[in-house]
Amino acid sequence: MWIGWIEFDVLLGDVHSLKEKRAYVRPLVADIRRTFSVAVAESDSLDLHRRAGIGVSVVAADSAHVIDVLDAVDDFVARRPEIELLSAHRGMVSSDDE
Repeated sequence: MWIGWIEFDVLLGDVHSLKEKRAYVRPLVADIRRTFSVAVAESDSLDLHRRAGIGVSVVAADSAHVIDVLDAVDDFVARRPEIELLSAHRGMVSSDDE
């Protein structure tokens, strides 16, 4: 079994409150979850209104599928016009790793 994850640091557009931030982040999280059938959550910068950390994880039987899904999610987030992708960090482990 392979477990992969990617963490995004994004800058939101003209946002002046945490309420406005939710209007950007919730639809993005829902779109990622619905499009790719992955686990996704806002995971960092919870108290900042213009920044968001979004984490995505996927589990699959082979590493190639994990890499394909993470690549697709990365591309999906990078193409969103309402946010600026500042960074994306990913990792992957096998259940056989010690």
